[in-house]
Amino acid sequence: MVASLTPLRTIRRRLLLLLLVASVSVVLWIQIGLSGNLGPALRLASSTTRSAIPTRFLEHYLPKPNAKHVYLSNGLLEVNPDAGHPILELIEKARKDWQRKLDRASKTLPEAVQEYKRRYGRPPPKGFDDWWEYVQENGVLLPDEYDFIHNDLEPFWGISPEDLLEVQARQETVPDVFILEKNATHDTGFAGAAYSTPHLVKERALLRGLDEILDLLDPVEDVLPHFRAIFSPHDNPNLLSDYHVKQMFLAAARQGGYVDMNKLPEARHYGFASACRPGSPGRLTEAPVNQFVRPPPRVNKTFIYNHQLSMNPCTNPSIFYNHAQYVAHDLGPAPQPVMAAQFAYCSTPLYHDIQPPTFIAWTDDIRPRENDPPWDQKTDERLMWRGSNTGINHNDGTRWIYAQRIQLVRIANELNGTERILMPRVNVLDGQEYSPLISSSALKVGEGAELPKSLVNPAMMDISFTGHAIGCDQPYCDYLETLFEWKPKQNANGKQAGNHKYLVDVDGNGWSSRFKRLITSNSLVFKATAYPEWWLDRIQPWVHYVPIQVDYSDLYDSYVFFRGGLYGEGNHDDLAREIAEAGRTWSKTFWRKQDMTAYFFRQGSLTVHFGETN
Repeated sequence: MVASLTPLRTIRRRLLLLLLVASVSVVLWIQIGLSGNLGPALRLASSTTRSAIPTRFLEHYLPKPNAKHVYLSNGLLEVNPDAGHPILELIEKARKDWQRKLDRASKTLPEAVQEYKRRYGRPPPKGFDDWWEYVQENGVLLPDEYDFIHNDLEPFWGISPEDLLEVQARQETVPDVFILEKNATHDTGFAGAAYSTPHLVKERALLRGLDEILDLLDPVEDVLPHFRAIFSPHDNPNLLSDYHVKQMFLAAARQGGYVDMNKLPEARHYGFASACRPGSPGRLTEAPVNQFVRPPPRVNKTFIYNHQLSMNPCTNPSIFYNHAQYVAHDLGPAPQPVMAAQFAYCSTPLYHDIQPPTFIAWTDDIRPRENDPPWDQKTDERLMWRGSNTGINHNDGTRWIYAQRIQLVRIANELNGTERILMPRVNVLDGQEYSPLISSSALKVGEGAELPKSLVNPAMMDISFTGHAIGCDQPYCDYLETLFEWKPKQNANGKQAGNHKYLVDVDGNGWSSRFKRLITSNSLVFKATAYPEWWLDRIQPWVHYVPIQVDYSDLYDSYVFFRGGLYGEGNHDDLAREIAEAGRTWSKTFWRKQDMTAYFFRQGSLTVHFGETN
């Protein structure tokens, strides 16, 4: 349950405007005399608290007729305080987008071929009919939604087969890698490796993902063409792109030709910004990423409307300063002078590693089921996260204080200062003439209220590191254990975790492998990540989970929208339950082993045809 509070009288006065004073009423729209055209506020606010508004203040609370939120090109929505609550708008838009995606899905092989040509301007690869047969036999849904594969592979269609073989041969000798191969004489299997520090124990650790890859390919091995693929065994991306080099590869691929390897532009070392378009927000100067100077805080509230777009630091450079993938470095690594085709378990928009589906930490369900009760039986409404301080080495040479896990635990446990939160717009003013009851979701969102962290965090947050500090030099380990509270480790599938309605998912050393387990639960997941994953075309944020920025600037606002204020006022519990249940259904329908095999099958069918023209 929400932690109990015994606020002093002075605090109660400050929170007077947040008290719940009325129940749901259906006579609102007629009695107020409004047009009733309040869009998503009317259609989605089934669980929204209704509140009495003094008539003379009504104009102050209602959205202005022409007020609109701004959809930025970087995947973020910028809040207009005079408009309604943006999350209602985001949910309604997401539901429509998801339904359109389901409705337009190809139902026959000819339809799938036609849609492939329409999307990518080229015919599907040889063996597409075998892939389609597997999809149909195994109930794989959304058979057209594989843009992620195309975006990963498209640059490599711009290199000739001869040049590609030469580039790949060199890449096979660059540690750490292992090679997976299938040819006419043997089954798919291990074909070699290169390690930076050969050691039997390390080799076994680095190859731990090989068996899982083979397991995914086993159902379709008989129809797989010959291939030889390079894999990085690490949980980080390796191959930083140079913007100009990548654009040459893409231009050649789209024109049905090949790049002249002797005329590639010189890759210039701007670190991470090398992958950004010159003049973009992430590359405004010659050396734009200066980790020694923190960017100014955001002025306007923002929310994610397109999760994949929002993960690109070139257009959303705050990511450079709020995620261990970037803050662990100064300028960043040098870009690759030539693009090599290499698989890695995770990547970012700045890298050209090819992402396969990963079987790591996959689960088909939460067991035992009684540890994940239905939504209405979960009693703890605090936002919950437990984990270790992974993501970055904690020493003199890193800005570990800005790593995503450190930031999350710090923000959620601070007691000094205030947090500006878009609180539910409910109010009580004694002695006033009241309008009929209206939905708090139909009111304008406003600028937010400054609330004491000493009140908000103990009541709303249950976020902590577990065990002991790791990945740190001893003085820093000691410091971390005094800086934060370290709670005992708990069973991820245990009753304590399952009792929480709201869960946070954040990256560690790489992508978060726990997301599969979290979204399979009956809880609502708030996900913050810098790593796009293979399933991103096949899920809908705000329908199946709540996307959160990696600087957590929208975390409190998003959570309070669903959970309500300190006393639960203005909550959207029904919407939270719907998203939580939709997420679980999605996980068991779209993230099965068969779905990963279908993805890998399609991906592999395309990689063996690198160098072929349209």
